[in-house]
Amino acid sequence: VDVARESADFVLLSHDLDVLRRGVVLGRTTFANTMKYVLATISANFGNMLSMVVASAFLPFLPLLAKQILLNNLLSDLPSLAISTDRVDREWIERPHRWRVRDIRNFMIVFGLVSSVFDLLTFALLYWLTAGDVEAFRTGWFIESLLTEVGVLLVIRTRLRAWQSRPAPMLLVATILVAIGSMLLPWTAVGSWFGLVPVTATVLLAVVLVLFGYLLASELTKGPFYRWLARGSTAARP
Repeated sequence: VDVARESADFVLLSHDLDVLRRGVVLGRTTFANTMKYVLATISANFGNMLSMVVASAFLPFLPLLAKQILLNNLLSDLPSLAISTDRVDREWIERPHRWRVRDIRNFMIVFGLVSSVFDLLTFALLYWLTAGDVEAFRTGWFIESLLTEVGVLLVIRTRLRAWQSRPAPMLLVATILVAIGSMLLPWTAVGSWFGLVPVTATVLLAVVLVLFGYLLASELTKGPFYRWLARGSTAARP
């Protein structure tokens, strides 16, 4: 018995094969939630950095200060911590999936570009609405970039329509709290220390409208993207 235990890949401590099923489900759930974090983070970072590079060509100032970027990343990571508790769609659990760097790259490019389009739209709106006020501009884009990054996670966390797959309560609550906090932060002493200033209701309304436009565009892009990805995977099979 000792030799068998040492040579076995795993040992069942009870006469119940359902242990294997639960292990497979847990493994696929963990992998799915890991992929959610990777896809959301890499596409958001690619899109934001691309936006800042493009904006630097025509803006006479940096869109965000270094400390504002660090704060933005810190706050956006809070909902990401809750991804480990998120529900996973049945379609993902029913069959195994592999780690494909090509798929991650394609996701980063497609959804990063969608993000950049709306970032550039935000730049134009903010520059016009703030009349070139640097601090107000940075505050507006800080709020917009944070709202879009945490909001889009609720869209791309599932291949289904966002309203067809309920997120875990912890993820939903964390997203809502960060979204509310980002809009209140400019009116606090902490926000002032980070160079954020109170903005007008018009700026906030513009940011919210851009947010909903971005989430809608991401939702509409998701279906065609995954169908294209599926065709590519099928064609690659021997």
